[in-house]
Amino acid sequence: MNKKTEQNIYHSKDFSQARIVSLFSLVGMSITGIMGGLSIFNNNYLLAATLMFASSVYCLGYFAVKKLNKVALSAVIILCSLYLLMFYLVFTGGVENTGPLWIFLVAPVSVFIHGLKRGLIDLAIFITIIIIIMFLPIDIIPHASYTTEFKTRLISSFLTVTFLSAFYEASREKSYQQALDLSKKYQQLAHLDPLTKLSNRRDALQILKREQARAVRNNTPLSLILCDVDYFKKINDQYGHNAGDKILVELAQIFSKKFREQDCIARWGGEEFLFILPQTSAENANVIAEKVQATLQEHIFNYQSYNIKVTVSMGIEQFNDEQSIDEVINSADKYLYQAKNSGRNQIFPKFNKQ
Repeated sequence: MNKKTEQNIYHSKDFSQARIVSLFSLVGMSITGIMGGLSIFNNNYLLAATLMFASSVYCLGYFAVKKLNKVALSAVIILCSLYLLMFYLVFTGGVENTGPLWIFLVAPVSVFIHGLKRGLIDLAIFITIIIIIMFLPIDIIPHASYTTEFKTRLISSFLTVTFLSAFYEASREKSYQQALDLSKKYQQLAHLDPLTKLSNRRDALQILKREQARAVRNNTPLSLILCDVDYFKKINDQYGHNAGDKILVELAQIFSKKFREQDCIARWGGEEFLFILPQTSAENANVIAEKVQATLQEHIFNYQSYNIKVTVSMGIEQFNDEQSIDEVINSADKYLYQAKNSGRNQIFPKFNKQ
């Protein structure tokens, strides 16, 4: 899978998270604002001030993600304000000791925003602090009092919600990874030859268009080599198609070692390969082609008990500003046929040695 496609996938995931974070900020701001207003109406001014402050913090988180595009910052603001608000509600009891009932919001929000592993760590710290607050003796620090049954049931229920939230998040992450793997697989099918794992014809044409535009823009040479395995049909007929496939795979490995990282090696079709050489003149491409032939001259392909010698013929062409991609490929193809008609294991055109 190319980097651009992978970046698009991750961008899509980040966009989804940003949308959820902004939505939670908006909902949190609205609910805490409404609850704060009700607290003022009920003359509970301390709770009202706390809720209004929480509402303003959620508003800040919403601004961070919508205006500044700071998703991570907004997530930190949301979680910290949520945890602190929950600690306050458990400590004070909220309205008629119903404050602790809001802690069930924490589990799904934590694992979604921070992911499964980090979310569970946050939740472990959170429930530990909640337990300390609820079971802290009142005579040490005065706080809301709850029955033992209420506390144990609340904690058990919270752990159950945490488990379900973690299970859902694990399933969601697994589904996302499966979708990512499937996308990679389809990208490979679209751009790579399944046998040799080289670029296929479609991918090579895209690379050619990109490199041609770059060569024109930077006024640098661009050459290509069209390479064909000599007597490949005879190899298939004599040793079988499995032998032919093994030779193509091994040739791809040899070519990959002989060319530079910026060069493109593609399986053009059947037993043909295409080499795209940026910043390379036809004369230098000829030097590279000769090195490839010299390597094959010393190389023996082993298949079962057979030792097979393989040669290749090559046609070279260099781009100029007036040629289209099809014209350059057709010209290289004509040189390739000249090489094959001249006895094979040849390179055309021939260049004078300096």
